[in-house]
Amino acid sequence: MTTLAYLHDDCRDHLTPQGHPERPARHDAVLRGVGAVDGVVRREAPLGADDDILRCHPQRYVDAVEGAVPAEGTVALDPDTHLSPGSVAAARRAVGGVCAAVDAVLDGSARNAFVGCRPPGHHAERETAMGFCLFGTAAIGAVRALDHHGLGRVAVLDFDVHHGNGTQDLLWDEARAFFASSHQMPLFPGTGAAMERGAHGQIVNVPLGARTGGVEMRRAWEGPILAALEEARPELILVSAGFDAHMDDPLASLMWQTEDFAWLTARICDMADDLCEGRVVSTLEGGYDLAALEACVAAHLRVLEERGR
Repeated sequence: MTTLAYLHDDCRDHLTPQGHPERPARHDAVLRGVGAVDGVVRREAPLGADDDILRCHPQRYVDAVEGAVPAEGTVALDPDTHLSPGSVAAARRAVGGVCAAVDAVLDGSARNAFVGCRPPGHHAERETAMGFCLFGTAAIGAVRALDHHGLGRVAVLDFDVHHGNGTQDLLWDEARAFFASSHQMPLFPGTGAAMERGAHGQIVNVPLGARTGGVEMRRAWEGPILAALEEARPELILVSAGFDAHMDDPLASLMWQTEDFAWLTARICDMADDLCEGRVVSTLEGGYDLAALEACVAAHLRVLEERGR
């Protein structure tokens, strides 16, 4: 068994205006983080297929996004979310990477996998691009596991500092998918209250106050999130791995340190060992301080690689 990392240089070609935090340099930071971990097997992320995207987004939305791509420069879909000539290919690499990772983990080619592609995906709702995101990568991977592989139950765990409103929207009515998120509140996008439970009570949101550190984070995850995960009994765990809860990140004000992400990755892997033969697929979300992103990706992958041996 092994740990796979799905990457592609197309993800450097998603351009944003100067000064935008979701910038191509994030791709290079991720590559450095992956390169710091021996034993990880790199694979090129394929382009995501329409069939997979259409599991979560309607054709009219895909057509609208692709139709808005400029011939040069950038255009804004909203004040935060931009398109350049290479943006859709990059977003499709993220979708293709998570689908290939799901396939590899479920067919036994790997024990776990990390998809280090940008742009992120967890804010993209069914027909709305927002929060730097175009397609709901983690949700698409979850529904592929359910519909293509015939799993009865999957889980998506999101530790990005921002609530995964898109993943929640895409999985709200999906009884077979458990979704849990910890996130700073109040903060963009303004969703993620504890009362938001999903159509089948299968969603758990744990808001955290500003300046929450690692001790409080451990308490939140060990309590409501992992207890509910154990009850859900998933056959695969997907992770929305956002590293912007790091204390150095410029977009929020949680106080997690690099070792906190390593601890959380290990606890998720513990649960996966108990519930689903260690099967974990992680996909990159936020993380906008480049040094912190590099360090956190390396810490996350060291745990995955150790568990993937």
